[in-house]
Amino acid sequence: MDVPGKILNAFFHSAMARTAGCNAIDIAALGHATLLVTCVLMFIGGGSAGTAGGIKVTTFAVLGAAILAEVRGEPNSGAFHRRLAPHVLRQALTVALLGVGLVTLATIALLAMVQDRFDVVLFEAVSAFGTVGLSAGLTTELPPAGEVIIIVLMFVGRLGPITLVSALALRERTRRFQHPEERPVIG
Repeated sequence: MDVPGKILNAFFHSAMARTAGCNAIDIAALGHATLLVTCVLMFIGGGSAGTAGGIKVTTFAVLGAAILAEVRGEPNSGAFHRRLAPHVLRQALTVALLGVGLVTLATIALLAMVQDRFDVVLFEAVSAFGTVGLSAGLTTELPPAGEVIIIVLMFVGRLGPITLVSALALRERTRRFQHPEERPVIG
């Protein structure tokens, strides 16, 4: 394939990994690095108001803004000349870490059921969580318990982040007292 064709396939594949699940190339033939990059794109997912799964682009952007503010030593994180409220950062962190935890547990469970490469099993789990629809060919070979795990990942990946953020936003309450501040050593 010529260079312009490869570049076109790369752009198409990166867009499909976040939304539609169509593929113009054989997913099972992809290299390890390409599978990993595709997993990252699928885990991040699409826009917050869209139907794509994953943790959402805005959640990833909020986490990126928080990391950038921490590296710079700034007390508040922000983007586009706007300060981000602390509860938004906590919600983004909660959604991302619960997503990582769920995908990790599902990958471990699937690895216990099938004898396949780690990157292929991770790809299937992240694809299900991101509700992408891409497959490296493992889904058709899963036992019934593995299919249930994939189904749960799809359901939670689609409704979970939305429901979780809504529930977190509704549960916000003020405390009438504060505990003393502690500064644990990080890192």
